[in-house]
Amino acid sequence: MTLTALLEQLVAIDSINPDVAPGGAGEGEIARFVAVWLERAGLQVDVREVAPDRPNVTAVAPGTGGGRSLLLNAHMDTVGVAGMERPHDPHVEGRRLYGRGAYDMKGGLAAIMHVGAAAAAGRLAGDVIVAAVVDEEYASIGTERLVECTRADAAVVTEPTELRLCLAHKGFVALELETIGRAAHGSRPDLGIDAIAKMGRVLVGLEELDGTLRAGARHELLGTGSLHASMIEGGQEFSSYPARCLLSAERRTVPGETPELVEAQVQRVVDRAAEHDGDLHATVSRVFSREPLEIRRDEPIVETLRRHAGDPEVIGEPYWTDAGLLAGAGIPTVVFGPGGEGAHAVVEWADLDQVERCAEILLATARDFCA
Repeated sequence: MTLTALLEQLVAIDSINPDVAPGGAGEGEIARFVAVWLERAGLQVDVREVAPDRPNVTAVAPGTGGGRSLLLNAHMDTVGVAGMERPHDPHVEGRRLYGRGAYDMKGGLAAIMHVGAAAAAGRLAGDVIVAAVVDEEYASIGTERLVECTRADAAVVTEPTELRLCLAHKGFVALELETIGRAAHGSRPDLGIDAIAKMGRVLVGLEELDGTLRAGARHELLGTGSLHASMIEGGQEFSSYPARCLLSAERRTVPGETPELVEAQVQRVVDRAAEHDGDLHATVSRVFSREPLEIRRDEPIVETLRRHAGDPEVIGEPYWTDAGLLAGAGIPTVVFGPGGEGAHAVVEWADLDQVERCAEILLATARDFCA
């Protein structure tokens, strides 16, 4: 089967993440397709459910012994399709294949499936592991589960990088800040404390912190960290003082910035605001965090992939990927995948020439790295 034909079949399967778009089909059907395809190609396939009818597929092209192992990772889920005309009716125009997920990231998935098949036929010294995972678009429970039971000497995540070599990406910390007021009728300012108004001083402090971050020391590939307010809610009706105000905020981090550091920075903002207002009572809590990615340029997987890719441009990405989880588990990980356009957009397409070139580069890398 050609790479284009495989990618067409993958795009034709609805694998919308149900946590991103309620009612989405999930990854059950596409996982079954991937598992059967890889098994027929001669790999040893393990299908392991992570959530109901949402299984990871991990397939091994076993080596003959003595070589290093290489993990190739891609996610099967996609975002929703609102506004798209033919989301699961893949069609080719020139060297572009259109459809939901073609770019993000079924092009990368098709490439690693082909590499796995070639590795199984060629019998390298080390194992080549193909991991098709669930839920990257929401909480990454697929790769979280993967690292609990899979080890490798190195990994490549085939998110779309336009065949550039991504050695770093940002992490993030999700925070909640709550100001506490006192409920009262709107006609009784002597009794009420406006929790929403109290949040205003905190918001000013957060904006100042963001400015300080973006004016600070810059990471070579990623620039600086940043902070923004995401959502705010509070109050119950027009004529009442709100008793609470809840603010959700996100802090994007660069290597060296920990969740503990971020939480302490935001807590200082709240403390300074409270120093100027004795009625301001606020709390800060960390909801969720993911570590940034950084890999040294002299790591063997970097040098090997760079050599076979023809010394591509080295980049950092502002967004987060599952590579952060793999690296956090002690697996040296790079991000390298084919190009296209339209991640999360109403028009999405994969560059078929780059999908094919990506598969060629990754196969050459595997043959060299796993020798």
